[in-house]
Amino acid sequence: MESTLLESKPQPQRRTPAQPQPSHGEPRQTSSASRTPGPLASFIRFVICGGGVGLLASLAVPLLAVTMPWAAANAVTTVASTLLCTELHALVTFGTGRRPGWRRHLQSAGSATAAYVVTCAAVFLLHTAQSSPSMLWEQGVYLSASALAGVGRFLVLRLFVFASAGGRQRRTARDSRRSNDWNVPVVSVKVCAG
Repeated sequence: MESTLLESKPQPQRRTPAQPQPSHGEPRQTSSASRTPGPLASFIRFVICGGGVGLLASLAVPLLAVTMPWAAANAVTTVASTLLCTELHALVTFGTGRRPGWRRHLQSAGSATAAYVVTCAAVFLLHTAQSSPSMLWEQGVYLSASALAGVGRFLVLRLFVFASAGGRQRRTARDSRRSNDWNVPVVSVKVCAG
């Protein structure tokens, strides 16, 4: 009876290297055009993901500051939130369908650093123009500079860091093998019963 049960199981289909099939739990591959959201949808996702992580980071800094100096807590939170945002922007905001490699993480961190410099410069210019501005002026200038820097960061991420392959020049196979997006190899271990 047991041999009958084993024989009645459907046999797994053999895959050829030219036709990879997704395994259980993996999403089916779709065309890049159908998977990539448009500019407005990407911008809305960018604001939600970045804003959500920013709110979480603003809560994490004072909690970490209990155990370490505030500057260190801010630095740790900034690095962690930038890494998290880059992951979210790759997977959710721009719909690349894969996690970002080190190159994209570094490019994203560079654009975040540029946004930080813009906001610092704006507040510095305010203090240069007005020796003791009110908190309302500081917040207004900071939020305006943040919005401007955010739009610039969105454009950099969308047009350069997470641009779809169809929007960029086609690379040759040799160039693709050479760069490989600086991905770190990940070892996957599967436990099979039986």
